[in-house]
Parts: sequence; C-alpha cells; structure tokens
Amino acid sequence: MSVSQSSGLERGTQGKAIAVERLRQAIVQGDVAPGQRLVESELVEQFEVTRGSVRAAIDELVAEGLIERIHNRGARVRSVSREQAVEILECRKVLEGLIAAKAAARITPPDADRLRRYAEQLSAAVHDGELLEYSALNHEMHAVLREIAGQETAADLIARLNAQIVRHQFQLSLRPGRPQVSLGEHLAIVDAVVAGDPIAAEQAMRDHLDSVIGALGPAA
Repeated sequence: MSVSQSSGLERGTQGKAIAVERLRQAIVQGDVAPGQRLVESELVEQFEVTRGSVRAAIDELVAEGLIERIHNRGARVRSVSREQAVEILECRKVLEGLIAAKAAARITPPDADRLRRYAEQLSAAVHDGELLEYSALNHEMHAVLREIAGQETAADLIARLNAQIVRHQFQLSLRPGRPQVSLGEHLAIVDAVVAGDPIAAEQAMRDHLDSVIGALGPAA
C-alpha cells in the first residue's frame, strides 16, 4: 500500500468517526427528530466530510438501532415508543443487575476508590446544576461498573440496548428534579458495590432501573 493510499484510508476513518459522533449527538439531543429522513448531501455539507463517511456513519448507527433504512426511501431516525423503551429498560434491568452483582464480587481497593470518586463528582455536578456533566459522568460510571464486572457478554448486550433509547435517557436526565432522584440511586449502587455485597448491589441497580421506567411516564 502506498503512502497516499494509507493517508486516504486514515482520512476516511477519521471522517467516519466525525460523522458518527456528530450524527449520534444530533439524534440524542433532538436536533434531528424521530422519523426525520436523513439526506446524505445535507449531512456531507453540515459535517464537512465525504459522502462515503456519511454513508458509513449511517450504517453504523443503523446497527446501533438509532437509524433505520426504508426500502426505496433512504434512511431516517428511528422512532422508539415509550412502550418499546420500557421493554428495553426491563431487559437492561436484568443485565445491569448482573453487572452490579459481578462488580461487587470482584471489587478491589483501587476500583472502590474509582467508584467513590465518581460518587463525589456526580454529587458535585448535581449540586452545581451541571446537568450535562452529570449525564456524562452517569454513563462513565456505568461503564466503569461493567469494566470491573468483567462480564463482556452482558456489557455488549447493554451497549446495544442503550443505543436504541439514548434519546429518551438524555431527555430524562435534563428533566427538573430527576438528577436529584437519580443521584441517590447511584450513590446506593456505589455503596453496595464498594461494600462487596452482590445481593444489595443487584437490588440497588434494579431499583434504579425501575425508577427510570417509572420516570418515563405514561404512554402518550
């Protein structure tokens, strides 16, 4: 492979990564509405990447469940109903409970310190009203729990489920009063995992997901 070919592949990979991140963010934050058709030429101009990068990004987000392809009509943002979101969260509750239990059984002193730091950062973000930071830290903490648990199959399934309802979760995280409720639930999870109590950790995680389901509200 020549140097120019190698550079071209690198630029293509970088362009795809940019397109994936920006398109995912636009969907999560509601800049692109559920059911809205995605026009490749518009995305090329908006993201300043190649058409190939846009197509690759759409393919990746189709695999994640954020976008769907309609025969002879191109791609559009997938619309996930409240009922579908609840079903996904019910599945996630079982898997996340397993993760919490495994993490509690495998916890080490350095891991415990990491989780305590996240608890402190989450508390500070809520106290300061930094809701976007709280949402980001929330996702990071769950990722750390999966890392500690070492249950790769469950972690992979959770990632696939989360991608489909990420917009619901983002909107919920910004709802007035919700971060305060969520914070208490996450602190309970951290306490149980750090204490090395798998049963309490699993129950705390299940209670948290039940709370998320309830917070979605009644179906429209």
